[in-house]
Amino acid sequence: MNDYGIPPADYRLPDALRLGTVRLQVSDLDRSLAFYEGLLGMHLIEGDRAGVRLGTAFGAEPLIELRPGAEARASRKGRLGLYHVAVLLPDRAALGRLLAHLMESGVHPGAADHLVSEALYLQDPDDLGIELYRDRPRSEWESRHRQLVMSTDPLDGHGVVAAAEGAAWSGMPAGTSIGHVHLHVGDIAHARAFYHEALGFDVVVWSYPGALFMSAGGYHHHLGVNTWAGAHALPPSDGEPRLLGWDLVLPSPADVAAAAESLERHGHAASPEDIGGSVVIDPWGTPLRLVPETRTD
Repeated sequence: MNDYGIPPADYRLPDALRLGTVRLQVSDLDRSLAFYEGLLGMHLIEGDRAGVRLGTAFGAEPLIELRPGAEARASRKGRLGLYHVAVLLPDRAALGRLLAHLMESGVHPGAADHLVSEALYLQDPDDLGIELYRDRPRSEWESRHRQLVMSTDPLDGHGVVAAAEGAAWSGMPAGTSIGHVHLHVGDIAHARAFYHEALGFDVVVWSYPGALFMSAGGYHHHLGVNTWAGAHALPPSDGEPRLLGWDLVLPSPADVAAAAESLERHGHAASPEDIGGSVVIDPWGTPLRLVPETRTD
C-alpha cells in the first residue's frame, strides 16, 4: 500500500494498467523516420506511405505510430494537446548509451533529474515533444503529506554516460515502453474532473505550478497535464502536427467496460470499438483509447 496519492471517490483504474501505442500526425514521413528510427533507434515494425509503426526489435507492439497528413511544420506555441510523449528505458545504462549517442550525433538534449527518474528531452522534426527517461527504484522515491516528491533538478549527465561503461547505443533495448503522456490542457480543475474523478487515475503530485500528475498502481505518473500553453491556447487544427491519440491498456475486457461505465456516469461518452476497446475524447479534443491487454511477448 502506497503512503502517497489521492484515489478517486468512484471508480479506480487497476494497478496493472500500462500505456500502449501513441499515434502522431507528422508533416514529412521520411523526415520523421530519420528522427525516430535513424536517430533514436526505434525499430520499424511495419508501414507504408499511409503510416508506420515503430517499436523495438524485441516485440511486435508499436510504441509510436506516425501518420502523414500534417502541413509543413509550424510553431506549436499556444497549442493544446501533446506536451510530450515519454519513452521509458529499462535502466540507467541504456539512458547513458543513448545520451552518449545523441551527443556524438551533435544533438544536445534538454535534461533533468526528477528525483523519481532521470530524463532527456527532445523535439521531433515537427516540434512534438519527446522525453526519454529511466526510473529510479521505487525504494528511493519519497513522499510528503501524501504527495510523491518530484522536482526538476540538473541532471548528472556525466554519471548517466558513465553508467553505460563505454557500450555503444544499438537501438531501443528490450523492455523499452511508453512510460507516460504529458498534455497541455485548458484548465487543471476540468482535467482533474475528467482524468481523476471520471476515468479513475490517482492524483500523486499537485504542487507543480499549473500542473497535475496522475497514475495507477503507485507509479510516479502515467499522465501529466499542464496549462503552460497559456490561457488562450487552442486545439491544433486537423492539418497541424499533433497527437492523434494514445492507448491505455487495461488488464481485461471487464476493466475496459468498468472504466467506460465510469466515464459515462460522469457525462463523458465512450464509444465502443470492434477490437474490444472504447474511445473517449477529453475536454480539449484529445482521443484516448481504452484497450484490453492482448500482448504475449
